[in-house]
Amino acid sequence: MSELPALFSDLALILVTAGVTTVLFKWLKQPLVLGYIIAGLLIGPYFPWFPVINDHHSVETWSEIGMVFLLFAIGLEFSFKKLKKQAGTVGITALTELVSMCIIGFLLGKVLGWSQMDSIFLGAMLSMSSTTIIAKAFDDLKLKSEKFTGSVIGVLVVEDLAAILMMVILSTLAVSTALDGKELMFSVLRLVFFLLVWYIGGVFLIPTILKWSRKFMSEETLTVFAVGLCFLMVWLANKAGFSSALGAFIMGSILAETLEAEMIHKLTTPIKNLFGAVFFVSVGMMVNPAILVQYWWQILVITIVVVVLKSLSSGVGMLLSGDSLHNAVRAGMCFGQIGEFSFIIATVGMSFGVIDDFLYPIIVSVSIITTFLTPYLIKGGEPLFHWIEGKVPESWTSFFGNKEKSLKEKSGNRVTMKTFVLSQVQHMVLYAAILLALTLVSFSLLEPVMSYLRQPISGLIALVVTLAIVSPFIWALAFRHDLDKETEKMVKSNKANSRMVAILNVVRFLVAWFFASRIFHHNLNDPFWASIHVQMDDLIMAVVASLTYLLILRGLSPIMHWYERIEGRFLENMNKRQMQQSFVIPEVLQENFALEKMTLSPKSRYAGMTIGDSDFRDAFNVSVVSVERAEEAFDLPHPDFMLFPMDEVTFVGSEEHLAKLRPHVEIEDDVLVKERAESDVNIYKSVVQKDSRYLGLTLQESGIRDRYNAMVIAFERNGDFILTPPATITFQEGDTVWFVVSESTLKTMEMEAVVSVKG
Repeated sequence: MSELPALFSDLALILVTAGVTTVLFKWLKQPLVLGYIIAGLLIGPYFPWFPVINDHHSVETWSEIGMVFLLFAIGLEFSFKKLKKQAGTVGITALTELVSMCIIGFLLGKVLGWSQMDSIFLGAMLSMSSTTIIAKAFDDLKLKSEKFTGSVIGVLVVEDLAAILMMVILSTLAVSTALDGKELMFSVLRLVFFLLVWYIGGVFLIPTILKWSRKFMSEETLTVFAVGLCFLMVWLANKAGFSSALGAFIMGSILAETLEAEMIHKLTTPIKNLFGAVFFVSVGMMVNPAILVQYWWQILVITIVVVVLKSLSSGVGMLLSGDSLHNAVRAGMCFGQIGEFSFIIATVGMSFGVIDDFLYPIIVSVSIITTFLTPYLIKGGEPLFHWIEGKVPESWTSFFGNKEKSLKEKSGNRVTMKTFVLSQVQHMVLYAAILLALTLVSFSLLEPVMSYLRQPISGLIALVVTLAIVSPFIWALAFRHDLDKETEKMVKSNKANSRMVAILNVVRFLVAWFFASRIFHHNLNDPFWASIHVQMDDLIMAVVASLTYLLILRGLSPIMHWYERIEGRFLENMNKRQMQQSFVIPEVLQENFALEKMTLSPKSRYAGMTIGDSDFRDAFNVSVVSVERAEEAFDLPHPDFMLFPMDEVTFVGSEEHLAKLRPHVEIEDDVLVKERAESDVNIYKSVVQKDSRYLGLTLQESGIRDRYNAMVIAFERNGDFILTPPATITFQEGDTVWFVVSESTLKTMEMEAVVSVKG
């Protein structure tokens, strides 16, 4: 028999050790992530009194897979639409924290006597928080549905995107010690382009495919399909020069808009837990006690700076964005750690040889310590707020609360020229991204295929196919200028507004003309075109051809309106999950109200209670808007409607009130598997004697079931068995009757000479 690869023994060691430590930490009522870190320390290469793993490379691969599934799960619970709603809070908080920690880290490096480049890299590393660690802590502490956690995840997403740009900046500085603005701008545009293309393409295609295949989907096929999509996006992100974690998160956020999102999350959670355990254990394996001893005071100083100043800068950013003091304090305490992107940044510095070797182990040690402290910092957010609330003047807390309220009250849907212009610019950016993506895909895919065809036919076919693909979007960009009634009224009321709309229409036409010209110019070197424009410059020919093409599109406007079906399908896919709710809360009210579906636990005190008898409105200020039971939905149920266990109840209320209600509705079992008490019920048999009181009676007439609660399950007559005998069967002499009864009742039956048990 061939010898097993070392990976098997390594995984056995990792998972068994992690299982023991997590059970211990669960018993101690501590976050599970800490148990994983301790398990990693025990089996790591720096703890000689315990077995160690052999195949480090394979474990690192599994660890990266774990990070992929962790970010995929975060994406499934995330919404880019919600991020857009929180753009102000998220953007200001992320910017405040990133800038503050970059400056603080640089100054700290100088104070520690480090070189210029070490200090720059230290600032970049201290600005990065760990999405996976914070998300795991939220999961362990049951905080995922709290209001402030949504803002925290949004800030973490912005940080991860900023990390990509930061690595470009640091790589440029490492090579030339000067910042290349052109390269940075290109990186920003590339990042925005790929995010737009992936999200738009994913939202259009994936829900459509799932809708078509829904009737063929089982749990097995849906799991395979979802995981396959996750790794496809991971591969695409890697090919585009981004991190695998970003690709997993994007695919999760795309699937979050589908009807299958909840089922995918349920099916992939066990996979995430398995690989996530390997990831967190691998983090613990990096702990080197010797490094902690050698650089203990630098590690201590950096740890204090991260815990105190990083939390403070994040909290201040939340306050500057207009959030309440309560949310700012709780959210700020979540950022007191550094994570995996800090390791990547350190690796960049080491690969270019611009940072000292001691910096990497110091950062790893600080990351481990702050990771260990993170759950306690998050739990300490609420007590810290109450302490601050008691120390600062009441006017301070009321000021921040009123500031948040006033911002909410100012929100509305009134159309202004500013909002109209921003909307038009957004549309142009989206159309440009789509056209660029379609053009690049067409050029890259068609050229190898066309090489097998003869000229000039191949060039003509390539041009026609490309134009057929992009024509709906070029037409929409150049000629689709529909205005709603309110915007049209605003335009007509002011000549300046009319001129602005005209300018925007011209700009949209010019952008469309640019893309059309590029498509024609790309094909002008083909012999087919050479035979047409012998004396004409390629560029002039492209301009003339593209203008002619646009005029033809303008004449085909009645036909091109089918583009609206494409746009309608995209909007339907993006809002499909939200449209499944009883109603959609208007955007102007979304700051104060939310809809949330909760599964009623059998242990909840509301199970078996009518809505009218509950205290949903009085105690929690929420209302029931619908109840889903099996495949039936009950919208606006009557107060006499009774709630049953496992009902999916949709409530409407503020996020704070919903968070308070949730533990009373969704009650988790303390024990995963319950052991049933031993039963005294057993199976017995008795032979019908000639003097039996039941001789000649039917089973129904005997009354055995009603009087003794005994269940007759079989008759044995002349060597044959009559299973599940009918009530009309007659007791005959010599019949062996098999019945189920409790031991105490059996004794009563024997005393009354009802049966004579044989065994």
